[in-house]
Amino acid sequence: MYLIVWEFRVKKGREREFEKIYGAGGGWTELFESAGGYLGTELGSDAAEPGRYLTLDRWSSRRAYEEFRRAALPRYEALDRICEELTEQESRLGSFEVADPVKT
Repeated sequence: MYLIVWEFRVKKGREREFEKIYGAGGGWTELFESAGGYLGTELGSDAAEPGRYLTLDRWSSRRAYEEFRRAALPRYEALDRICEELTEQESRLGSFEVADPVKT
């Protein structure tokens, strides 16, 4: 499995909009679900720091993610531009190869 972790600092008052577009059934998951190899996204909010969120995007492999990015680049960039107005900061914390994912 391939895991991509993002951190976001959301503008005050825009949290609900952010949660809607980054959460289950939102614009990002709809875009990702159009690709083979997408396994899901987890959205978490920091209990101690309002406005701070993490997303964990799960893909079957790095190759599946890279193929998706190439194929969906225009749609990806368009959605990213729309979402920029919701955040003060966006940081990619890393990409990880998960050798033995936990089964749920």
